Amino acid sequence: MGDTKTTQERRPRALIAVDRALAELRRGGVVGVRGPEGRVALILAAEMATADGLAELARLSGSSPVLAVTGRRVAALTGRDGTSEAVHTLALPDDSDELAIRRLVDPTLGTGGIDASIAVLAEPPKSLATSAIQLAKLARLLPAALIAWAPPAELDEMRRWARSQSLLLVERDDVAAYPGMTARRLTRVSEARVPLADAEDARVVAFRPLDGGGEHLAIVVGSPDPASPVLVRLHSQCFTGDLIGSLRCDCGDQLRGAIRQIAKDGSGIVLYLAQEGRDIGLVNKLRAYELQDRGFDTFDANEALGFDADERVFLPAAEMLRQLGIGRVRLLTNNPKKVEALVEAGVQVADRVGHAFPSNGHSAAYLQAKRDRGGHLL
Repeated sequence: MGDTKTTQERRPRALIAVDRALAELRRGGVVGVRGPEGRVALILAAEMATADGLAELARLSGSSPVLAVTGRRVAALTGRDGTSEAVHTLALPDDSDELAIRRLVDPTLGTGGIDASIAVLAEPPKSLATSAIQLAKLARLLPAALIAWAPPAELDEMRRWARSQSLLLVERDDVAAYPGMTARRLTRVSEARVPLADAEDARVVAFRPLDGGGEHLAIVVGSPDPASPVLVRLHSQCFTGDLIGSLRCDCGDQLRGAIRQIAKDGSGIVLYLAQEGRDIGLVNKLRAYELQDRGFDTFDANEALGFDADERVFLPAAEMLRQLGIGRVRLLTNNPKKVEALVEAGVQVADRVGHAFPSNGHSAAYLQAKRDRGGHLL
């Protein structure tokens, strides 16, 4: 019981610490991540590196940093397969400046392969490099970070040193637990009746994650009966497709088509999830679009940036359904992985309902990649 209570009391503090670390990384600051072995990695998001930030990292550590990147980014840089599942660290030349670093991590800047003077290293410990990458992803930055070591010290001494340097210190285990904690701890904060063009009997319910990030929304049409499987669409937000009518994807068609089909069915729910660009964020999605214009498909573009082809998790969707009292669904999707994810999260999927729309000409390659690479049933 004591251990459980300690864990429960620690979770809010862990969330706050990681929240602050994400904000610090987004503004180009340095944060410290402490591993269970006691070592502390000093981390600076690679795409936010400036001359001042690099100087601060060097001052705090007294050493040159290494660059942590995903295996997918190394594969894109080297042209070699077989590195996609790992996190790697690269030794940088002593004269590397912020522009050279950004060219290594951002393929839209026209970078080539890894220079012969850059070696792939085994240090720092993979767990801390993985934490650095995870923090960068959570901050909606490119998954790459500069890492240097803090001076070795016992925990109390390290905390005093961090305070004296105005350095935010977080625990590696808290970083690892953060996505699951935020996904499972959504708060239902508000709802209102919102008549829609295709479904006048509709209301929108807002759910806020504990990290203070973007709200997830449930568009509830009619009065779904929880005693029967409810027609449900999981829809990841798409600013370009949903809002401004982009023809590069079928997202707008899927959103509006789902609302029409649910209204025709009588009732159901669209879960509008804050997962732009398969959860890489809008800025990185625009980078991926630029790469697509150079010949990459939608999955290769994400991987060239260092992300997985699909970064989404659907635990928030399952939690939203739970709070809405829905345990069984008919899932409106062409993506079998969504079915699998909901089942794994404890939601019963009674049926998969197809949800395909024809190409508009601009989206043909995108839809083909979803079918051939993503396994979508189109």
